[in-house]
Amino acid sequence: MLPPCNLISDLYTHSPSAKPPLRIGLLVDTFWMSRPAAGVIRGICRSDFAQLEMVICSNTRGDKPSRWSGVPDGSVKLPYQQRRSALLWNLYKRFDGRRVGITEIDPLATENCESMLKNVDLLSVAVGVGKREHSPSEALTAVPAKDLDLILQFGFIRNHSAILQAARYGIWSLHYGDYDYYRGGPPYFWELYEQNPISGLTLLFSYEPGAFRVLAKAHFSTEFGLSVRRNAARPFWGSIQLVMQKLWELHAFGWDFVKDRILPPTVYLGKRKNYRVPTNSEMVRWFVPQGTAKLCRRGKRALSNSELVLRWQIAIRAGGRYISGANGNAMTDGFQWLESPKGHFYADPFVVDREGQHWLFFEDYEYQSRRGRIACACVSTGGEVGEVRTVLEAGYHLSYPYIFSDRDDLYMIPESGAEDVVRLYRCENFPDRWSWIADLFHGPAFDTSICHHDGLWWFFTTLQDPRGHGVALYLFYSESLTGKWQYHPANPISYDVRNARGAGHLFKREGKLIRPSQSGIIRYGYSFALNEVARLTPSEYEERMILTVEPTLFGDLMATHTYNRDGSIEAIDGQRQVRVSRLRRPSTFWRAGAGGKDSNSGTE
Repeated sequence: MLPPCNLISDLYTHSPSAKPPLRIGLLVDTFWMSRPAAGVIRGICRSDFAQLEMVICSNTRGDKPSRWSGVPDGSVKLPYQQRRSALLWNLYKRFDGRRVGITEIDPLATENCESMLKNVDLLSVAVGVGKREHSPSEALTAVPAKDLDLILQFGFIRNHSAILQAARYGIWSLHYGDYDYYRGGPPYFWELYEQNPISGLTLLFSYEPGAFRVLAKAHFSTEFGLSVRRNAARPFWGSIQLVMQKLWELHAFGWDFVKDRILPPTVYLGKRKNYRVPTNSEMVRWFVPQGTAKLCRRGKRALSNSELVLRWQIAIRAGGRYISGANGNAMTDGFQWLESPKGHFYADPFVVDREGQHWLFFEDYEYQSRRGRIACACVSTGGEVGEVRTVLEAGYHLSYPYIFSDRDDLYMIPESGAEDVVRLYRCENFPDRWSWIADLFHGPAFDTSICHHDGLWWFFTTLQDPRGHGVALYLFYSESLTGKWQYHPANPISYDVRNARGAGHLFKREGKLIRPSQSGIIRYGYSFALNEVARLTPSEYEERMILTVEPTLFGDLMATHTYNRDGSIEAIDGQRQVRVSRLRRPSTFWRAGAGGKDSNSGTE
């Protein structure tokens, strides 16, 4: 069984190496820091592989900052004329903060970290001109004396070359945005302004003044709307995992391992040389159309007796075809869509060929109970679907019935991420009697997929931070199905919302292992892709995307996020907009644009 994991960063509390803990310094403006920065400090304090040795701080008076601490918003020390041109931005920040409110998961709220740092050596320094508690020479002498492995930068103190050289592995800092596309600030505003469906996060390594290399990246789905704070939630909370993962790798595997995974330098591709605080005219061009469109949508809903809702369906295709054509394009014709009974929707179809018969297993979601169960139906060679029967039901949401075989036994791993558990079931009497065998993992794991390849069992699962809904694909391996699962050193396999979730059964095509994945940009489960696994060993993993299937290929679909086949039967699912009467709408949150299948069911 894998270790318990309530958050993704919980994977990185214990190191298998017996080396001394990493010696870490902090470079901060103040003890008041953003919650993700405080989360990194808290993670270091409870880990067994790192310890804080020094805090280099420019403000030790305990002043609470008026701006986002540790986050460049581009408004620091602006001249008077520039402050006037940014008047609407400053007003908007107040509006956004009051609109969203300070909640437990608001990553832009600040936290006083003084109590966590009270036993750590403090070095007070000054930024710019003014009174100094230590002269520069004293400061630059004290830092090298601590023999630091690295310095984490959560503030904006100038990176003096002497400080850079004082830490064995330089200064590590978070850049809130994709460093290849967005440099400057404010973070996660310009992604909304430019209608970019991806909002990135970058962990940088600085080894000399002005020189940066990318240690790691993560990509999240942009939360479109009028709130920059909401769009910042996923990457901000994801930054904790990104930092802790790299610290863990440094201790567990060494600097050479981390250095080999530094991303190669790329050409800057941003639309602007350096992003700045938006001017008043830019704020008007962004806010007015977006706000007007939102008011119009609300007005239409208020005046209408009906509304658009999103509903999932399943489609099957008989005849032994393959969705990838000879020319590499998707072949989507011939799928027949199934209707679900009133008050239900069907999704996540899996196809099983058993004793010469085809069976369709899928999620049967009931709006009244607000949870799914696993159902199945027999499918003829011509594609006709028989009677639907329930095969697995629990007191919590079940979906994604991943079915696989081991010798003569048939197993199922349904998704039960809402219960923070991955459970393995064995079939006792096909198709509708399944018994629990073991819990393979405890934590927010989704769309778990298992396969047997080259003598080992491979466990792919998507871990999701419930605070920001960031997703990362992790891989583990074992010699037996219920044995000890080993952490793969290439983890996370993906920290990209475009391919970090499974979309169906891993299968072989012309001798090549194929992993279906789904993309969460634009909306949950927007599209799926097929990825050829080029290398899969206990030390290496490599895949390449060979086919993308978008909902537009099926006409009026809004999303499609599952693909499975076995024998002569293929199955997919899709989400459509349908108009229903307000009086007959199911009592659950499933309006168009409100989210995907799992957000409707309350599991994500």
